[in-house]
Amino acid sequence: MDESESTRRAYLKYAGSVSSTALLAGCTADGGSESTDTATVEPTTEAETEQPTTTETDESYTVTMAPVGDVEFDAPPEHAMVVFSHYADMAVALGKEDTVESLYAPEFAGKPLGAFYDRLDGVSLDWEGLPDPLAEGVDKEMLYELDSDVHFVDPSYVVGTQDRWDTDDVDEIAENVAPWFGNYHSGLHDSPAEEYSDDYRYYSLWEMFEKVADVYQEQDRYEALKTVYDDAIADIETSLPPESERPTAARVTLIDDTFYAYKLNEPGFWHADTRPLGVTDAFADIDWDGTWGLFDYETMLETDPDVILHLWGMSPGYYIDDIRNQVADHPVGGQLSAIQNDRFFAGGIRFQGPIANLFQLELTAKQLYPEQFGQWPGYVPGESYPEIPADEQLFDRKRVADIIAGDL
Repeated sequence: MDESESTRRAYLKYAGSVSSTALLAGCTADGGSESTDTATVEPTTEAETEQPTTTETDESYTVTMAPVGDVEFDAPPEHAMVVFSHYADMAVALGKEDTVESLYAPEFAGKPLGAFYDRLDGVSLDWEGLPDPLAEGVDKEMLYELDSDVHFVDPSYVVGTQDRWDTDDVDEIAENVAPWFGNYHSGLHDSPAEEYSDDYRYYSLWEMFEKVADVYQEQDRYEALKTVYDDAIADIETSLPPESERPTAARVTLIDDTFYAYKLNEPGFWHADTRPLGVTDAFADIDWDGTWGLFDYETMLETDPDVILHLWGMSPGYYIDDIRNQVADHPVGGQLSAIQNDRFFAGGIRFQGPIANLFQLELTAKQLYPEQFGQWPGYVPGESYPEIPADEQLFDRKRVADIIAGDL
């Protein structure tokens, strides 16, 4: 091991030991770093999709993604700075889990990912001990110490939410360390920082995954996993009940007696596990500013959705049993139909990559439509994703594990 590699490993060990373990509420609310609403971006149509995505020249190649544009790589990255878990999930899906060297709220994000990976033979992510790049805010010194080959984070997010950063700082890191490669605002199709609004566009989860696959030069793995996804979506679409027979549902996170509510059918990859299921959103006709709507128990009871999906219900601090008991013990919460009918469920994670997306499509389909997709067996806090009978699985676990292992 050379001196630079030794320094990297020593830093990772140190940073992991001081990573924040108290960002549970902050993780559900972006640590208070709300996206700036300073510009409007129109979604790019299919005809305007960037072509080609990857151009090979000798050993180097270029991958294009807004807002950073064309990014040249000399070789696939061996070390990747990751903030949000969907990029970690993408790396794992491409067989590149060893490249991930940071993660926002590692235990909070790592536990639910691990619960999914437990059902895929040979698939894992060693998240314990990874430094948290948002524990003290994005830190320039940390990026120099990590010395990554790529930063999987949107510079618009960094400039728009980190007081110490401007575009000169972004350019400095890109020039002296490694390029930025991320697109945060595709999550909700919200507005980027003004400095990046002219070059911004939105991508679906699987479009973003394709671009990360181009970065790693793992296009074959992407194509194989995309086929699994397409088959699952086709099965879902042909099995959905008529709209008139679909329940009302809400996705929420409960924090200090306030329900943070999210739309189910709006654009953006944050809804990639609910939008394809076409459920009736209990909050569809209620407008709010910003990322989420805020509701008290009384308002939730007035709306009274048939099904409540609790975001992060598979993460420490928000385990579904604890949250369900808290709501059931409340004098108003106990009257909710979802509580009385045992339809208050763990709703997965927000920053979902391709593997999480497959599992979350399955669990949400069962929670919403048990007659069509089989009964959801429930999630036991801290344990693996539950066993699902083979004939009720929405995708083949062995096929996914084989693809990740390189058996295409």
